[in-house]
Amino acid sequence: MLKILKYSFYDLMRSSWSYVYFAFYLVLGIVLLFLNNNLSKAVITLMNVIIVLVPLIATIFGVMYYYSSKEFTELLLAQPLNRSSIFLGQYFGVAISLSMSLILGLGIPFIAYGLLKSGAIWDFSLLLITGVFLTFIFSALAFNIALSNENKIKGFGYAILMWLFLAIIYDGLFLMSLIIFEAYPLDKVSLLGTILNPIDLSRTLILLKLDISALLGYTGAVFKQFFGTSLGLIISFVMLMIWVILPVLRINFKSRKKDF
Repeated sequence: MLKILKYSFYDLMRSSWSYVYFAFYLVLGIVLLFLNNNLSKAVITLMNVIIVLVPLIATIFGVMYYYSSKEFTELLLAQPLNRSSIFLGQYFGVAISLSMSLILGLGIPFIAYGLLKSGAIWDFSLLLITGVFLTFIFSALAFNIALSNENKIKGFGYAILMWLFLAIIYDGLFLMSLIIFEAYPLDKVSLLGTILNPIDLSRTLILLKLDISALLGYTGAVFKQFFGTSLGLIISFVMLMIWVILPVLRINFKSRKKDF
């Protein structure tokens, strides 16, 4: 698996899109520091960008890489190699390369401008960790969708629909359900609804760390009320890890059972 991972990683690092992704965050970090002297506010602005953009890029890259390397994958499958190691190696190559572009793109400008001397370093570190989690989660979900659909158009369509649902539609449906059933105790339901969406979970995790009550909203306030800041952070990290592990296990299972 390590050889496949290295090949996928270096293949993506040679891609111009990886440099575009890196350059976007590099420029974004520099612009935010020039326009805003408050690093905490810069972190909040970056959160709003990362929460939406990182899952979208990870989803598109995951599906695109799977379909573009399909012929090479079929060649590898003809060799005495473990099926799951091939697809897991490709997945980790995609996820790690995207994570590096994110970390370096945002890390370089913030470190250069003295973030390490500021108390915002912990908020910024949490932002990067959350971005990495979202990258691994949505890359895994994208590989699952691609493995389940031989047709490229269907695969891309389902992948975009999945991102659209989790990033936009889910919040609307969740809010509507809370309004419709407001007469009932919905504290536990709201917690469950937050956990079932990695984007909402990541947003709540960051806002709990920033401790901004005005931005926490109903679900974040309930999260803080039930678990407190420290326990809420731990539970959020555990659930994000589960969100990574479960799709990866399905990649392993699907690649073993799939008829190529």
